[in-house]
Amino acid sequence: MKNETFVNGLLDFIARSPTPFHAVENIISLLEQAGFHRLHEKEAWDHTHLPNDGRCFVTRNDSSIIAFSLKHPLVEHGIQMVGAHTDSPCLKLKPNPEVIDHHYLQLGVEVYGGALLHPWFDRDLSLAGRVSYLNEKKQIAHCLVDWKKAIATLPSLAIHLDREANNQHSINKQQHLPPLLMPLPDTADDNPVDFKAMLLMLVNQQLLAKGAPKALQVLDHELSFYDVQPPALVGLHDDFIASARLDNLLSCYTGLMALLEHQGEQNALLICNDHEEVGSISTSGAQGNFLSSLLTRLCGSDGGLARAMVSSFMISADNAHAVHPNFSDKHEPNHGPIIHAGPVIKINSNQRYATNSETGAMFRLWCEQAGVPVQSFVVRTDMGCGSTIGPITSNLLGVRTVDVGVPTFAMHSIRELAGSKDAFYLYNALQCYFNHSDEQGGI
Repeated sequence: MKNETFVNGLLDFIARSPTPFHAVENIISLLEQAGFHRLHEKEAWDHTHLPNDGRCFVTRNDSSIIAFSLKHPLVEHGIQMVGAHTDSPCLKLKPNPEVIDHHYLQLGVEVYGGALLHPWFDRDLSLAGRVSYLNEKKQIAHCLVDWKKAIATLPSLAIHLDREANNQHSINKQQHLPPLLMPLPDTADDNPVDFKAMLLMLVNQQLLAKGAPKALQVLDHELSFYDVQPPALVGLHDDFIASARLDNLLSCYTGLMALLEHQGEQNALLICNDHEEVGSISTSGAQGNFLSSLLTRLCGSDGGLARAMVSSFMISADNAHAVHPNFSDKHEPNHGPIIHAGPVIKINSNQRYATNSETGAMFRLWCEQAGVPVQSFVVRTDMGCGSTIGPITSNLLGVRTVDVGVPTFAMHSIRELAGSKDAFYLYNALQCYFNHSDEQGGI
């Protein structure tokens, strides 16, 4: 695969994945096109009864997914894993979101994760997610929705009304963040706006197109605002990828492409968890039992899992901070990742990242074998450090883990920036990792 083909596929994947639910749906589509078989957790299957030559996938909550390709028994041979996450910081809709103020309809939101809030203002916003409803058969059903068009915006306050806006400006999350949908007539107070009625119309439009039973009532929803501006290549020579949700759909797509190209004799697995941005504590997050329960079934017993993990490895792939030329003092002088200089090994002595000298050395070797440059990141000693699913997974499974990622500007903004070469570098390194033989060095 060429870099241009890979990057175009990445841009298309992100554009079609405004929420974790949509990301998993799109991952499923690519897996099924490649011949992977869907398993369900409630069904009776284990390592002795795997269809499709061991190329399968499982989902949980429609927002997390594990895909794997098994060539040999797990207990004796272990498994090479890549972990990423499907969620990104955003504005999530409240259950009863209607806000009417001065004859404008707004929707109340919660801030999900550590969002950089200022860039959300003056953007064209749409709304997408999962809806649970009661259908004509009196059954609870679920569907994904996406308005796709810009239905809302967050206007900034004019500089004339806030002369200090460029010097100091704080955002009150309750008061300043409800997006604006439309003006209302003076009679709106007599006929309150019902957002669920609007949502019901959208759901039924989609169900009608699919020939599915009609929805009678919206019971609940998980909806998020997103920027409708599509991902793009920017820069004088298309050097940068500008997009929402690069953290961490970039790693999800890169890991998926590497798994789909897996031709070696090693066991390989990709897990894309939800809820990393809020601590991973959920049934579908890295602190849940999704991965451990699946591996236990593939190993046959808890004792088998412990044995398998000794011969296994995890690459936790999550974006890294590139040195910002306008704010270079925010970076550790000898460990500042540069755009187009390859994937970054993330290191923290306080175990905010799971990398140690053994796992870092192994990843460096795979990059060398793939002909890929590699960098190191350490946060300034006087600054706090973020974390990933890496320490969580290594703790729960007892598996050797390295934290890596593609260098990125404006992480957690509504529009982030990464290098158009670095994702392809990471893809090549992950391919080498999945396809290497023991004689090449490694596990």
